[in-house]
Amino acid sequence: MDKEVKKVVWQGSTQLAPVPAVLIGCGGSCGYKNNLITVAWAGIINSDKPMMSISIRRERYSYNIIKETKEFSCNLPTAAMAAKVDYCGVVSGRKVDKFKETGLTALAGNSIKSPIVEECPLSLECQVFDVIPLGSHDLFLAEITAIQVSEDFISENNKLDLDKENLLAYCHGSYYNLGEKIGSFGFSVKKSHK
Repeated sequence: MDKEVKKVVWQGSTQLAPVPAVLIGCGGSCGYKNNLITVAWAGIINSDKPMMSISIRRERYSYNIIKETKEFSCNLPTAAMAAKVDYCGVVSGRKVDKFKETGLTALAGNSIKSPIVEECPLSLECQVFDVIPLGSHDLFLAEITAIQVSEDFISENNKLDLDKENLLAYCHGSYYNLGEKIGSFGFSVKKSHK
């Protein structure tokens, strides 16, 4: 006999998980110093032109920097960087230099003036083309204009290989590493070669 599945209905909320825990680099122009903010509400929204979105509360220090400069970098940290990522999310850039306090290294962007993070294996350079007010957060829509990849994460056949380090994820107030790869896109329908 099959076990009966029971579910409890909750009011709508932000229960989607896991989500990426990314370091957003901003500043470096318009009189703003380099800064970092941790964002978990980030994602790809289009592939041709490559675009992504991030959501930020208006009271956050980085909000006005990104809104005025119209650019940011999205840096994917490894699980080993969790404490530094958390620090950048709970301490305000109004009060401290997050690069200095965390020991992270700001590198120049290729297509933007905002910094990228050297220690992150993958950095997406983004130019904002729209800001949509939503309520508690505003949604920044941006085109991905360049990507910087650490050479250690490029395979022999010149492909991105992020399996070397576990990337960081966020799930309802806790950080996790993404762990072991269990398949690739389309593996469920791929014919086995014997």
